[in-house]
Amino acid sequence: MLEGKADVVVVGGGNAAFCAALAAQEAGAKVMVLERAPVEESGGNTRFTSGSMRFAFDGFEDLMPIMPDLSEHERATLDFGAYTADDFFDDMFRATNYRTDPALCERLVTQSLETMQWLARRGVRFLPKLSQSYRDSEKIRFTGGVVVEASGGGDGLVTRQTELLIAGGGEVHYNAKVLSLLFDGVRVNGVKVRVDGELRDIHAKSVVLACGGFEANSEWRARYLGPGWDLVKVRGTRFNSGDGLRMALEIGASPFGNWTGCHSVGWDANAPEFGDLEVGALFQKHSYPIGIMINANGRRFVDEGADLRQFTYAKYGRVVMEQPGQFAWQVFDSKTIKLLRPEYRIRKVTKVSAGSIGELAAKLEGVDAAGFLDEVKAYNCAVMNNAPFHPGIRDGRRTEGLAIPKSNWANTIDEPPFEAYQVGCGITFTFGGLRINPETGCVLDTDMAPLHGLYAAGEMVGGLFYFNYPGGTGLMSGAVFGRLAGTSAARGEA
Repeated sequence: MLEGKADVVVVGGGNAAFCAALAAQEAGAKVMVLERAPVEESGGNTRFTSGSMRFAFDGFEDLMPIMPDLSEHERATLDFGAYTADDFFDDMFRATNYRTDPALCERLVTQSLETMQWLARRGVRFLPKLSQSYRDSEKIRFTGGVVVEASGGGDGLVTRQTELLIAGGGEVHYNAKVLSLLFDGVRVNGVKVRVDGELRDIHAKSVVLACGGFEANSEWRARYLGPGWDLVKVRGTRFNSGDGLRMALEIGASPFGNWTGCHSVGWDANAPEFGDLEVGALFQKHSYPIGIMINANGRRFVDEGADLRQFTYAKYGRVVMEQPGQFAWQVFDSKTIKLLRPEYRIRKVTKVSAGSIGELAAKLEGVDAAGFLDEVKAYNCAVMNNAPFHPGIRDGRRTEGLAIPKSNWANTIDEPPFEAYQVGCGITFTFGGLRINPETGCVLDTDMAPLHGLYAAGEMVGGLFYFNYPGGTGLMSGAVFGRLAGTSAARGEA
């Protein structure tokens, strides 16, 4: 039964929301989580992720509290290396063209390890991120700074967080759509919510908004991201339609960050309008660094090997969206087909195969076949044998003389069989959000004064990401700022 009050109301049902709820509960608050989705679709975008978390650590000693049940064999064979705070800062600055807000970035990076250890102490289980590793003659080594993922992926993460909150006496209500904030002009005192067709006022000392961006709202996408964005596919939940942003802006909250930017990836061209929980993240197609991508004119349009996948995949969806017809084909030959990631082997995939490059050209729907054959010929001639091919690291194996180079992992496309996969743009989350106090998570108004009683976390925090983002940072941001917002909400700190 949904009662009429709580100490802290958390709006949303994903990782950020539950980190806020768990932190508020830990601080002694009576917590109520209001999730718009029905239980079978709950969990926000978290359930559509692999559960990867990027955080700073100086060596294996820092990881032991996070993965305490590693076997002796794993400890002997896995080399996690180090991903220092300086590494994390460098990747954030580089990915965002140095626009990330310094105070928000400082908190994200410096609190990332402690937040991971806190989640582990609370009972969330983590595993090595083996899909971002490679084996050499001595060890299994990790690349790109992400070495850990939640057990069971994003689904397992939010399921476990829900169990922990309920075990501690917290409430979770589904089919609970929050319509507006209860605001007296000075502070937020609760929310107006529709539950099972009935309107109710829920009074609270504090409200945490952690209900996502506006990626599932086609009208807002066109309004803020620009022409064509109303046509892209949504990788995740259909419920992240900007409601939390709208209700905060209605009471004077300050918008902040990259409102024309988003996380978007190469996504199967025939994927459904919204994410499919049975498929999860597997409509993504992220092996493009070891192949080539061509557009409707048959031409390459991006440096597929500009960097490790973790630092390019979240911005290349936009580049695909900007191509004629909003699609591209990823092309591979026998040298790399065996290295394709698991998402290329699912049943629901847009794929063509051929025994010759000419046959492949004829099968690429919507593509100028002659232009494609000319492009492959020019590309093959430009591939240098300057370095050994090594898909696990930036190998420096490049092309020379092309208008659009390939900086790493350049192999000729000339050995049958050939495979190609058609992708469009899949939007994950939007970068624009609300301005918060980075010390408390309290939302600020347009005069930069605190909106007392209102906090934000997760995708709703603006100012962290611009243009691009390092893979695994979304869940980490949700956890860091969720924990911050929940603790401050329970204590009433502005």
